[in-house]
Amino acid sequence: MNFRAFLAILVCKILRFLSRLLHRGGTAMPGRWAVKICPNLLSILARDVKTIAVTGTNGKTSTSRMIEEAFAEQGLDYFANRSGANLMSGVVTEFVMNCSLTGKMRRHIAVIECDEAASRTVFAQLKPKVILVTNLFRDQLDRYGEVTHTLENIRFGIRGASDAVLCLNADCSLTSSLALDLPNRAVFYGLEKGAVASREKPEISDATHCIRCKTEYDYSYITYAHLGGFQCPHCGYSRQKAQYAVTAVTETRPDGSSTKMQIGEKTYRMDVNLPAVYNIYNAAGCVAALTEFGIPAETAVTAPARFQCGFGRMEKFDLAGGTRVMLVKNPAGCNQVLEFLQSVQEEYILVICLNDRGADGTDVSWIWDADFERLTALRPNLTKVIVSGDRAGDMHVRVKYAGLEESVIAEERDYEALVTSLTKESLPVFIMPTYTAMVDLRTVIIRHVGGTEFWE
Repeated sequence: MNFRAFLAILVCKILRFLSRLLHRGGTAMPGRWAVKICPNLLSILARDVKTIAVTGTNGKTSTSRMIEEAFAEQGLDYFANRSGANLMSGVVTEFVMNCSLTGKMRRHIAVIECDEAASRTVFAQLKPKVILVTNLFRDQLDRYGEVTHTLENIRFGIRGASDAVLCLNADCSLTSSLALDLPNRAVFYGLEKGAVASREKPEISDATHCIRCKTEYDYSYITYAHLGGFQCPHCGYSRQKAQYAVTAVTETRPDGSSTKMQIGEKTYRMDVNLPAVYNIYNAAGCVAALTEFGIPAETAVTAPARFQCGFGRMEKFDLAGGTRVMLVKNPAGCNQVLEFLQSVQEEYILVICLNDRGADGTDVSWIWDADFERLTALRPNLTKVIVSGDRAGDMHVRVKYAGLEESVIAEERDYEALVTSLTKESLPVFIMPTYTAMVDLRTVIIRHVGGTEFWE
């Protein structure tokens, strides 16, 4: 190891120590300085580490936590960027904190969540054994641009990791297209026709036309958004057969679901301890990645039932009559949360926190594409909607135009006052925050009711 790498590791460790001393987390900033000193530091540290990398628009954190559960069950000594710091800086920080000053890794297995745009540079240095791509949706237009630009970032990154096995969502026409022109071995996962009720048409779609010839897709079934049994009637591009296939959802519960999953000739029961269809996709992707990594299928299918969800991803707190925090950041994900709320059969309060900072995406026009009109159908169980965050005013206007009466809408921008008021409530509370709102609000919540810091 050269002197620049040694210096980068030393600086990173010192900055991390100081950050934790000041209760700042230090999940990304130390790595940012390390990369400035030694740009190829990750490639040096990752040489002897076998990694599962997870990227895609929605589901990265939850899927990564499921994978961790299986590693823990197998007794494997691994590390992961659990804080969600998924740019190059965050990944490097995590590697440095798991190595000695001379660059010797203490653990040789990793689960790395990677930002879609960052995958362009991270994958070439990380050289993962398995790359799982969850899905692609329009997200943070100010940062990513159109969804096809995000797809090209991931494709470029994978070209730098040609030995990695790709685990692709068969139901996402964008994600599965990565197998068309990359040399990597690819396997597919997805939900078979009939596993869940099909929609007549996508409620919102970021991929209405064929990525190859631009002809409008035909669908044999739709699970949500543009996911399902797509086929181009002109060039023939269509959904690939899923080697990891959810064939039936046998039970849905407020806190999860039970499914049947076929892997090869065998069918397994797979329970998922989080509700909603998108978490079934996360679980199926987890099983595919684990099995391709070498974990027995029998262990892989049990991981989604036992894992602890990542911070802000259906996370529970002992606040009011019980509180769930459900991160939202784009129309497709927001619609899935709203659909989940339709399954709640008791009275509850909804809090929506909207920020427009860098990590959220400065363009909040996406709230007009999300189907907040569903809120009117949630009455009378939905007793109150509280809007908060930097753009609380915009959110107030949106839910008002969605059809909610002004009498059930309240606005509270101060998180301390908001949480204090919620401690006096007896009804369950569901909180839908964007990323920075989630981090700030979560800090206040754990100060009131306890919990772990976001990086723990």
